[in-house]
Amino acid sequence: MIIQVNPIIDEGIRANCQKPYPGHPNGCPNYGIKKGCPPDAPFFPDFFDLSQPVYAIINLVEFKPQIEEMRQKHPHRVDFELISALYWQDSVKKAWHEKIRSFLNEHKGYHVTTCPEAMGVNLSRTLENAGFKLEWPPVNYFCQVAIAAFENIK
Repeated sequence: MIIQVNPIIDEGIRANCQKPYPGHPNGCPNYGIKKGCPPDAPFFPDFFDLSQPVYAIINLVEFKPQIEEMRQKHPHRVDFELISALYWQDSVKKAWHEKIRSFLNEHKGYHVTTCPEAMGVNLSRTLENAGFKLEWPPVNYFCQVAIAAFENIK
């Protein structure tokens, strides 16, 4: 699914990377290490041109069918393993990256970030304003969201 959006920019979103979550008491282990992650990730309006159309490339995955598919493939796994994206995210990521490649082939000149939150985009509010509500926490579906825009030429 691809929808045009008006990104809601909130520098405070970047701070979410440092908030504790289960198994990570100091926040995301990629913070300050992985390329494209805060604090080194550029601020969205400094990198992308907000005067041009901006798009969200959404890979919507129905959660329950995904879990059932994994249950059929791996009957020995416990529920935690079936639910944890760690065990099946590669196939889902592959589909998402194919959507991104397809978009870029059709929209010459666009650039994509697969981690818009690291650049200060509030995805929940951005998508909600465009008529798409993220389900959080995911129960029926989950989404991977990339944002595509023209690079800001200064």
